[in-house]
Amino acid sequence: MESNPILPSQRRHFELPEGVSYLDAAAWSPLPHAARAAGEAGIRAKSQPWSHSRTAFPPQTERARALAAALIGASPNDIAIVGAVSHAMSIVAHQLALSPGGRILRVADEFPSLCLPFDRLAARCGLIVEVVERPADGDWTQALLAAIARPGAPPLSLATLTPLHWMDGTLIDLDRIAPAVHASGATLVIDATQAVGAMPVDVTGWRPDYLAFPTYKWTLGPYGLAFLYAAPHRQDGLPLDEHNGNRPPAVGARRYDRGELHDPVALPMAAEGLSLVAEWGAPAISQRLKVLTDRLAHGCTALGLEVAPPSLRVPHVLGVKHPDGLPEGIIAKLAERKVFASERGGGLRFSPHVWAEEGDIDSCLAALADLFPAILR
Repeated sequence: MESNPILPSQRRHFELPEGVSYLDAAAWSPLPHAARAAGEAGIRAKSQPWSHSRTAFPPQTERARALAAALIGASPNDIAIVGAVSHAMSIVAHQLALSPGGRILRVADEFPSLCLPFDRLAARCGLIVEVVERPADGDWTQALLAAIARPGAPPLSLATLTPLHWMDGTLIDLDRIAPAVHASGATLVIDATQAVGAMPVDVTGWRPDYLAFPTYKWTLGPYGLAFLYAAPHRQDGLPLDEHNGNRPPAVGARRYDRGELHDPVALPMAAEGLSLVAEWGAPAISQRLKVLTDRLAHGCTALGLEVAPPSLRVPHVLGVKHPDGLPEGIIAKLAERKVFASERGGGLRFSPHVWAEEGDIDSCLAALADLFPAILR
């Protein structure tokens, strides 16, 4: 049986000049041509409001909502439109009421938006925050499963998790962890910022109580916009924003919608990015990105740099470390060579998306060889 062909490079959809190796989608993505055009049309509408009926904007909002829902296997009624993942997590923490004495579980070095509102919740409800430290073997999944099942531990009330560690792309396998959280009777909150658009995400499998993701990274949209999934049994909570638009007869998760909802610029832009991701398909995107990160991992290993084994990393983000630490100013030095990445947690984080090609990986490896010459001796 023949395997599916690898998704080809989609560079033609972006304004990336030849010779630029942009491997930083986990920070933020460039906009596709279609998203930029939609944003410019929205700016024209706001610049000349007498020429554009406002009745056109709500359908654009609902198109974006429906596309976001479809990308994670949800219904549009399960999706709220919010300003950021931090906004989404504040909404979640605002309405949860948990019994004192239980645990909130998360991993070490987690992103602040998945910590701060739940630290406040812990203080309000008398909960213990348990932080699972980075495992020496790199296996977050096993470490979390052990923490969930630890004999004598206080009951698990809430797990705030992600499908991968944002710093280096190490895998947090929710296919295995989510059932353990559910078996414990705990609430499951997922920050899918670094997952949706780059790998398959399906709320019908993980069954989170809440899941959120923004548009400015892997779904190729604008800054300042995110989506919050609320499971059907979590759609009667208290909204953080109070306005006419999210009062009855608002349906489902729409009760958590932000104010000033019908943005004529951001939501049409988001819809175009989401539409492209849907057209390519998350499995095909993930498969393509695995080819690229595997090529980069192989080359980095040959240079003496350290990467996680394939079984412990996701296909679209690669963390790279030097045994003696990174040279000062390495991000700027890479940028001088037209290679763009991030420094996170003492290592380099590379995150290609569908615009990246094999030549971009080779350019990156050539730059790393120049910057780490001592390893080659």
